[in-house]
Amino acid sequence: MISIVVISKDERALDDTLGDLRAEIDTVDQPCEVVVVDASAGRLDDIRDAHTGVRWVPFTRPDGVRVSIPHQRNAGVRAATGDTVVFTDSGCRPRAGWLATLVDPILSGAEAVVAGVATAPSDTVDYYPHADAKPRYLDECPTINLAFRREVFDEIGGFDEAFEYGSDVDFSWRVRDAGRRIRYAPDAVVEHDWGTTRRQLRRSYLYGKARARLYRKHRARRRGLLRNDPVALLWPLFLLGLPLALRFRWYPALLLIPAWRNRSAPIPLHLLLAGHVLYGLGVLAEVGRKR
Repeated sequence: MISIVVISKDERALDDTLGDLRAEIDTVDQPCEVVVVDASAGRLDDIRDAHTGVRWVPFTRPDGVRVSIPHQRNAGVRAATGDTVVFTDSGCRPRAGWLATLVDPILSGAEAVVAGVATAPSDTVDYYPHADAKPRYLDECPTINLAFRREVFDEIGGFDEAFEYGSDVDFSWRVRDAGRRIRYAPDAVVEHDWGTTRRQLRRSYLYGKARARLYRKHRARRRGLLRNDPVALLWPLFLLGLPLALRFRWYPALLLIPAWRNRSAPIPLHLLLAGHVLYGLGVLAEVGRKR
């Protein structure tokens, strides 16, 4: 059994996602189920009623929790009956052949964890910007397009519910720390609308905060920070050094370095730099937070 788990809260685009999943299930020669973990308090009941073959799990956010993404993912796996679990999110639109491509390495016994690509609609640039070659295996991945054997989930203890954002990276880091590989499947693609510019910039700040929290938990990974994750180190340092601009007028010109390195990015350069600045501010905000 393949269990496709979708988490949702007040997202009308869930209707399109479920319709696409129905078509994808027909391409796989394995029994499948779709499990929706819905925190919409009944506001999407019309979508639930339109998809009678979907198992609907009503979800209530725990007290004292602002963001319940890891709680919903854990609830979805607990409700699933399959040996292979697939995650995608409400609003995602899988491209043709997505499901078969994603789960084939698992069903064949070759792999235990497989991550696909999440891209903007009609965008050819994927989540992992590698200029020359695609990696065969990943060190981390989001859970918006992920498949794994249930035994892996049980082995590492599921998602850490102490996280608001960043629980997906924490999950994948613990997968790697357990000696498991994350196979990259570049042809397993879901399209997802990342929202307005304002929403994306806000997400950059929150992801910066999450990154700092991740390194607080995974202390051993700090040793390779400059080599493996320079954005999480250099942007906060750049922001801390801004007062130097009062004496060294050339200091803001350091922005030309990331501008040049990202000159081929698929988004406007000023938005990319703004996102990096907010990411750095998020890192600093979390580092300075009293625990």
